[in-house]
Amino acid sequence: MIGVRLTYLHRARGSFGCWKINEDESMKVPSQRPGRFALITLALLVGSVGCQGGGSPRVPIGPQPAPAQPPTAEFSDLHDQSRLPGLEDRRFDQDSYWRVVEPVVTGSDLFRVNVVGESAEGRLLRTISFGEGPASVFLWSQMHGDESTASMALADLYALVAQQPNHPVIQAILEGATVHTLPMLNPDGAQRFQRRNAQGIDINRDARALSTPEGRTLKAVRDLIDPDFGFNLHDQGIGTRVGSSDRGAAIALLSPPFDASREVNDVRQRAMEVMGVMIRAMEPMVGGHISAYGDTFNPRAFGDLITQWGTSTILIESGGWAQDPQKQYLRKVNFVALLAALESIARGSYHGVPMDLYLNLPSNGRRVADLLIVGGTLVVPGLQPYKTDLLVNYTRPLLEEGGTFAEVGDLAETEALDTLSLDGLFVHPAESALDRWNGIQIRVGADAVFTVTRNQDGSDPVWTFDGGPPANLRKRR
Repeated sequence: MIGVRLTYLHRARGSFGCWKINEDESMKVPSQRPGRFALITLALLVGSVGCQGGGSPRVPIGPQPAPAQPPTAEFSDLHDQSRLPGLEDRRFDQDSYWRVVEPVVTGSDLFRVNVVGESAEGRLLRTISFGEGPASVFLWSQMHGDESTASMALADLYALVAQQPNHPVIQAILEGATVHTLPMLNPDGAQRFQRRNAQGIDINRDARALSTPEGRTLKAVRDLIDPDFGFNLHDQGIGTRVGSSDRGAAIALLSPPFDASREVNDVRQRAMEVMGVMIRAMEPMVGGHISAYGDTFNPRAFGDLITQWGTSTILIESGGWAQDPQKQYLRKVNFVALLAALESIARGSYHGVPMDLYLNLPSNGRRVADLLIVGGTLVVPGLQPYKTDLLVNYTRPLLEEGGTFAEVGDLAETEALDTLSLDGLFVHPAESALDRWNGIQIRVGADAVFTVTRNQDGSDPVWTFDGGPPANLRKRR
């Protein structure tokens, strides 16, 4: 049976930031691919963590005050300077991502790149680390394969470190923090651009059972690093509203609870203070569109258990933004937020930032449907034509693709991101959309494929809806 042997790196007693290798202990992580055994030593992963003599504290001494004004404009300019080409389409696989990132992280001695595991289908999982400071940070992205916004932002962060190591912000991060990243934790899901891994399991619900090789790798790396701060980087549905408002949630944040009480201990307090820094940095970019993700404790979720294990964890969920179908603007927002967070951790300037900046965020609100079709007359073989509304939800809502029928009937009070009026026109569903087992009707859940015509008999077609509207009708949110 293949396994991944991770050499334990134990903290020496009495020190907080130094490590020593204990060669007598190892941990085996089983994998699904038989026939060979991969030996991966992670000594370089933690590498140097700022040890001096008897050991340095895990956080900087003498925290610096937070800046009076958020560095949004400066960090936005830095993103413009460092944004890597090649990731303009948010649907990319691991090979495409690595072609963009590899020249950056292997071309500079500031980075340490390590293979730490394999996916269910054998794709390599890598950590990319930089910095040698006492504060330890761990960021992982795309544990859901179709949630790629933060993976793009991490690529841009690598480019900034490589291109501008002498910039005061980057110097502060390199000297004050050791930053470990695990981009694209679910490469098999990314290959298909789907949420789950190749086993059909949601990795973010595998923290307790550890049934997936990706989940086992994440747990092993987290345990090895034992980070002060963790960043769990995700995307959420673009139809999510901010509180009870009609505003879309561009970014949702969460300090995951460590148990069902949802109490705020020192671990969560630190996360909330850092999120206050991030909120200040993001407000000029997405003000009024930041919400709080629900904080119900989930004993299967990685964010909740990693908080329970003592890491101040921050969940970032990237939603939607107008005219940003590839999430390139939210890519920049993520970059600005993460850079502000890392600087504040490295300098210790998050200390004392009001938790109310996070606690007063409105919660994620209702989920709005994607497309409401009104005014048309539905023509189903064997039935009299009848006027009705149709509700369509997309599997790829930013691109208005992969639509399925969600509801049929009087939907006058239904909220949707877009409404399509077909007054005076006829809707002819494809045969694949019909249910003939109990009469003839549109099958809820079927692919939304239909032709719009000017005449009841199907003549004089106007256009065809094939999982999404024709290009000239797409909103391209």
